[in-house]
Amino acid sequence: MTEIPPLNIRVDDATHPLVVELLEAHLATMRATSPPESVFALDLEGLRSPDVTFWTMWEGEEVVACGALRELAAHLGEVKSMHTRAALRGRGAGAKMLAHILEEAIRRDYTRLNLETGSHEAFMPAQRLYLRNGFTYCDAFEPYKPNQFSVFMTRDMAA
Repeated sequence: MTEIPPLNIRVDDATHPLVVELLEAHLATMRATSPPESVFALDLEGLRSPDVTFWTMWEGEEVVACGALRELAAHLGEVKSMHTRAALRGRGAGAKMLAHILEEAIRRDYTRLNLETGSHEAFMPAQRLYLRNGFTYCDAFEPYKPNQFSVFMTRDMAA
């Protein structure tokens, strides 16, 4: 595996054209594997919500990946919008973004971090990433309902 060199992770407002392009690719992937009622990825407006912090990862002038953290309650967060540019997958960008999000969750004193991801085979690398980072499978959490296209995971931040 070829590691990605040091990258710049920054809070983003999702207005840069390259970021918009990355997010459109993310949403297209979600829509290709799940019916519309089971696509829970945040769109541009959702990423700008006051309860969401959105980050992008850059290598020079190229956006490599993105991820977000939504505050669900005082000590509860949700990982959202994790996506790595297709050509760069498998080189550690997703792991670095998730580590950044986990550090922020710790800084915010979250006791639990949840996420929803797809059940399709295309999401197996993401599920393995989350499992390697202390997440376990769980039942659907609010605001989600159980469905065959979603997998729900949680991490006890005190563990």
